[in-house]
Amino acid sequence: MTDLKNYYQKHIETYTTEVSKLKKQLVSFSVLRLGVFILTLLLIYYTFSNLILTTSIAIIGSALFLYLLLRYTRLKEKQALTKALLKVNTDELRIINGDYLFKPEGKAYHEATHEYSLDIDLFGKGSFFQNIDRTATKSGQHLLAQALKANSIQHITERQEAIKELSTKTDWRQHFQATASLIEIETKTEDITNWLQNYTNKLPKFSKALAIIFSIITLAILVLSVIGIVPKAIIGYWLFAGLLVSGIYVKNINHLAQKTGKTKDTFRQYASLLKTIENENFTSELLVQKQKDINTATKKASEIFKQFSKHLDALDNRNNLIGAIFGNGYFLLDIKNAYAVEQWISTHKETVSKWFEVVDFFDAYNSFGTYTFNHESFVFPEITSSKSGIVAKDLGHPLLAAHKRVTSDLTINADEFFIVTGANMAGKSTFLRTVSLHIVMANVGLPVCASKSSYTPIKLITSMRTTDNLTEDSSYFFSELTRLKYIVDAVKTDDYFIILDEILKGTNSKDKAEGSKQFVEKLVASKSTGIIATHDLSLCQVENELPQVKNYYFDAFIKNDELSFDYKFKKGICQNMNASFLLRKMEII
Repeated sequence: MTDLKNYYQKHIETYTTEVSKLKKQLVSFSVLRLGVFILTLLLIYYTFSNLILTTSIAIIGSALFLYLLLRYTRLKEKQALTKALLKVNTDELRIINGDYLFKPEGKAYHEATHEYSLDIDLFGKGSFFQNIDRTATKSGQHLLAQALKANSIQHITERQEAIKELSTKTDWRQHFQATASLIEIETKTEDITNWLQNYTNKLPKFSKALAIIFSIITLAILVLSVIGIVPKAIIGYWLFAGLLVSGIYVKNINHLAQKTGKTKDTFRQYASLLKTIENENFTSELLVQKQKDINTATKKASEIFKQFSKHLDALDNRNNLIGAIFGNGYFLLDIKNAYAVEQWISTHKETVSKWFEVVDFFDAYNSFGTYTFNHESFVFPEITSSKSGIVAKDLGHPLLAAHKRVTSDLTINADEFFIVTGANMAGKSTFLRTVSLHIVMANVGLPVCASKSSYTPIKLITSMRTTDNLTEDSSYFFSELTRLKYIVDAVKTDDYFIILDEILKGTNSKDKAEGSKQFVEKLVASKSTGIIATHDLSLCQVENELPQVKNYYFDAFIKNDELSFDYKFKKGICQNMNASFLLRKMEII
């Protein structure tokens, strides 16, 4: 088993050394570049009388300066990537040490009406989402949240294989995450794809030919004027002619440039991520299919994105006043570049969204791969087609540290319903969330917190945290009834694993007991599977009436006037309650 702390610490030391080394190289190149610049100016000054020598020095000095600038730029990019890799490993070391609260909480993904997201600490501070999220893009994060809320029981094995493979590709995952973290997106990818799909070309089809012909005439006029066949004044007249032609389309080109100016960085940066995906060798069916989605018959998606980025850069150069005047006046550059952009849009606008989605997919699944790598002791459930329910050994809550985690064995067959009793703080609610997360993680394709698990896929639905809604003038009790009605309607059309925590809390004890009993009987009659936790011991009598119902409990112990718990899941009915003891202990009564 991998020593994670040692693994990440070694990577931190390696990247720290590399960052320091690159910093020194950058300083050296900066000094060298400045030296070349000053030396070139001095040599030009002292050889100014010799035109050939001065020109040669200027050319050589400029070429050397540009070479050093290029090397400096590449080193700067390498340093940025290395710093990002250093941060990835530093963050991972913090997370495996239990400090993950600096990550995004994902509160925006809460859904009060969702089947389970509000009940099981899926989002929010200290949530499962906060623990697992390694996404670097907003759209990738959204896809991760949707995957956790999908409640999908189809293609689980394919997802498992993809996650298993990604978990073994640690260097690739870290490189992808670091590269993605450097992306600065001004416009959302969904906004870009919507604009592209709805865009209609504004320039005529002959625009390319017009720019080429105009450029050829410009070069011909320049040559003829130099050799004296045509007057030099015609060069100026031709400039105005070009500006006049460009002016016809300037409004449409301005509108196009305004839109594309905000997207060029996105395409350039996404091109690097697409290239990272294209160059990796995948074997699992799902990852191979995603890789195929960015392949075309002629070019790779990364090359197509890079080409578009170049078109956008060329169009953006119109902001240079001198280039705009002479470039448009003599070569119709605005028309030429805008036409290239429009043709790219016409050719690829229907596939751009798919390519963005592939990047988002890998951004989201990177989180699953990293989580799996960090939890080698967890197991991938054996997915069974028979209705055997859940058979888990040493089942525990995945967010609890291993040394604090108390595990229990769970075997619940399809169509069975467990009634769980127990004292306050004995572990009932934690157990319900443990089972819930087992189902969610298994459905996603993740390994679960257990030493062994056999699982028949089933959707999850819960009612554990009902609140009143003042904005809708809804009482707590009515909100709870609404939730229970939602569950009853859901099980009419599909199979669900139902998890309930102390239902009908908003009514009196006798009414609650009778209502809870009838509700459990109704669920059992619908052949539903599930668990209900309760303090109402009278509900345990249902076991004597219905063979599908079984009683389990969590115990509490009072010894030497101290309260303790073992947090173990046991067969039977709890006999030890602790409310009165705690009231006396805290001197409330």
